Amino acid sequence: MSGTHIEAKRRTNNMTKLNTPTNRMVLIFECKIKNTDSFKTWSKDRAAKHVYDLKEENSISYEWHISQDGNEATLIEAFVDSDAMMVRLGNHAASPLATEVFEHVDIIGVLCLGNAKQDAIDALSAWGARFHSHHCGYNREIVGPR
Repeated sequence: MSGTHIEAKRRTNNMTKLNTPTNRMVLIFECKIKNTDSFKTWSKDRAAKHVYDLKEENSISYEWHISQDGNEATLIEAFVDSDAMMVRLGNHAASPLATEVFEHVDIIGVLCLGNAKQDAIDALSAWGARFHSHHCGYNREIVGPR
């Protein structure tokens, strides 16, 4: 089989069936950047490194995105399930990043996607989070526990 066919077969094997229920959670933080250069350094060399080094078993991703003008940032985090998201939130609260983040950004919106458990709803509601439960679709890149 050629490399292209092997890759296509891998994607097919990792793709969920259409409209399969999922426990996957996605957190989206919309932020206003206070100082673009400082934020870029902090988010890359401090925040992303710190979270990566935690090696949280059921964390799928932690990604910062910056607007073209450098005034806004979006943090997108994905987790295997609501419990894994709570591990991340607990680790965040116990870390120096919990206060450092506010030196670099103002959080202007929080969106939680997926079927959040009550403890996650309680924790994120303090930040004014909006919640959308999973409805339908598919995922080509299923990521399971590590």
